[in-house]
Amino acid sequence: MRIVQKLQSTLWANEALQKLKEELDALLSSDSLHIPKEPGGWWHQYVCPEHHVELLFDPAERDAHSFQCPHGCCIEGEAYRGAWLVFKHQSMARYALQAAAVYAGIKEASYAELAKQIIINYAAQFPQYPVHPDAQPWMLKGRAFHQALTEAIWSTTILRACLLLHDEGVGFNETEKATLDVFLSMLEESMVQYRQILIHDRQNAENNYTAWLNASLSCVYAIRGEQELLQGLIDGEGGWKHHLSIGVKPDQFEFEGSTYYHIFVLRAYLISAEMAERFGVDLYHTQAEQGQSMRGMFDVLVGLADDQGMLPALHDGPLARVPFAREIAEIMEIGLAHYGNELYAPLLGEAYRQMDGEARRISLEALVYGEGDANLTNTGLLAGRNTLLLKDSGFIVGRKAGNPLSYLTDFGPHGGSHGHYDKLHVSIQYEGGTFTPDLGVVPYGSSLRKQWFAETVSHNTVSIDGQSQAEHSGHCKLFTESEQAVYTWLQSDGAYEGCILNRHLLLSGEWLLDWFEVQLSEERTIDWWMHPLVKPHAADGAWVRDSDGLGALGYAGHGYDQVKLTDYYETEEGDSLGLAEQLDLLPAPKMLTLHYTPDSDTTKSLHQAIVAFPGMSLLRVETPGTSIDPSQALSGLLQRQVGKQANFIQIYKLGPAVHASWEASEATGTVETNNEASTIEHAHGIGMNSSHGQLVISTRSQEAVCVLDHEQGLVVTWRDKHE
Repeated sequence: MRIVQKLQSTLWANEALQKLKEELDALLSSDSLHIPKEPGGWWHQYVCPEHHVELLFDPAERDAHSFQCPHGCCIEGEAYRGAWLVFKHQSMARYALQAAAVYAGIKEASYAELAKQIIINYAAQFPQYPVHPDAQPWMLKGRAFHQALTEAIWSTTILRACLLLHDEGVGFNETEKATLDVFLSMLEESMVQYRQILIHDRQNAENNYTAWLNASLSCVYAIRGEQELLQGLIDGEGGWKHHLSIGVKPDQFEFEGSTYYHIFVLRAYLISAEMAERFGVDLYHTQAEQGQSMRGMFDVLVGLADDQGMLPALHDGPLARVPFAREIAEIMEIGLAHYGNELYAPLLGEAYRQMDGEARRISLEALVYGEGDANLTNTGLLAGRNTLLLKDSGFIVGRKAGNPLSYLTDFGPHGGSHGHYDKLHVSIQYEGGTFTPDLGVVPYGSSLRKQWFAETVSHNTVSIDGQSQAEHSGHCKLFTESEQAVYTWLQSDGAYEGCILNRHLLLSGEWLLDWFEVQLSEERTIDWWMHPLVKPHAADGAWVRDSDGLGALGYAGHGYDQVKLTDYYETEEGDSLGLAEQLDLLPAPKMLTLHYTPDSDTTKSLHQAIVAFPGMSLLRVETPGTSIDPSQALSGLLQRQVGKQANFIQIYKLGPAVHASWEASEATGTVETNNEASTIEHAHGIGMNSSHGQLVISTRSQEAVCVLDHEQGLVVTWRDKHE
């Protein structure tokens, strides 16, 4: 749909166009639309070395040599200058597209001339850039930027602006055409060369780079009208269809298991599809050999999002940042226009909320790619979604009707260079968002990327003896859905030598049981981590301040040097669950309760019932914050046990706490399963901290008796209560 048609047929397009026009007018009046002569560097270096937060960028700033941190730091240096130049060049390309879009709406020639001026100036300047001498050795070197990848992305914005002008009848004179032809030829030569290196020399066709090299070349061929070359790019080795078949798993998720790179690759696919559509070639409904498709990639995002439409930061990728939100908005506008799935709208609304503070269509992405008047604020659309199992990628989102809680867990492949040491991680979600998210990743130039955010201890899982997990893949032993509950049994035997990790998640209509069992070949220190966005408070007992702070946990490296011990738990009876001299052995397993209250809303309090076994430490720790701003510390939860075996058992419930009890048993015990008595025998000895016992969870109407069996997993007997 042309922009002029959107002005006539939608409720939002006129306001969006006016806002974009006013922004351009302000930039023109301040003489801010200046193209730097220097090439850009690597944007990931645009990060404060002290606070590890992305530096501030003002697109209205004509030039800059010092750079501001949100916390007041003033930073200088070539790396930061190079990163700033990336943002400046990208913003100028965006303004070319914005000016073309404004022209398309109001037909004022000055905006077409502005778009042309930016395009031709870049086309003239591009041959002056050498292959970047300052690029890092691992990079495919670009001209206008350190990375060829950044160059490919930037070029698609420039060339889409050029095509929009063409569609609106705006031409170039002979001199401009000659300048543009040189640019296109050099760009084509570079992208073809980079594809040769990736696809053939390195045998790495599935790389996310490939999708963007294809997208850039698709734009070149679309401008030139070269359908045969574009078709070859679609059908050939490393081309659009081939990449879809190897870069996306059969469950429709990008092969690195990263939400960010999934969207990154999908956006490149969509640009290629847009160019193919100009020649009457439909890639929007094309499927790869194992069923992979762009529509499937969109639908996976709907399944992964929380109830507010926010996407999880699986593996490498930011939890939230405005440029990423723009990318989400762009793809979701295109997806909504082509597939008409109303469930995309809440994800689009959340992207706009992150961009502009509210879920409204007032951005460039809306004006260029949006259609219709979908309700972007109706997040209730997401409430009734089904459980999601991505068996190839190794993610599960558990949902149960009637329960506002859900969970997302990671058990699959490591994810290559963008993977984390995070197997059996669990995020707990509710209708207001996520209590315990994956924290995301800071820009790669920050030392915290690897020293904290990729390490095991920054995830909601288990670490052993102060070490991060090995790079490995876990597996799903059992996944079932019944009238009573959704059950997931995950296992990992590759995280540590001589170690088997089992995590059992049982989601009923009212509560979530999380039973994490660790089995070791020798006695070791076992740490169970949880990173909520709100502070854990004691519902019974009390937190006691610990003065040891950093280093108190006894380990350095693997993220431990980023963790500060702040408090240990003391029961109502005065038993201390701290470390060493602050640890009193409980005489028997005991139920403890914590609660979390987001945004001071007591109606949304999450209660966590914990089975505290003798010898367990229960600690509050201070850690870096999310990737949005790591300097805003979080208060995390650490449960520690020492031994050859450990069980960490939690029951979560939104609202009033669940009533639960732990009943220790002998080596042979009898439970009822499916209304028949069955005997479960255990070959090894009994300990107070072992699975030799049963957990009883009671609500007003029902009681669940849970027993862990090494062959069957979690065996649950459901008993209705009769008033």
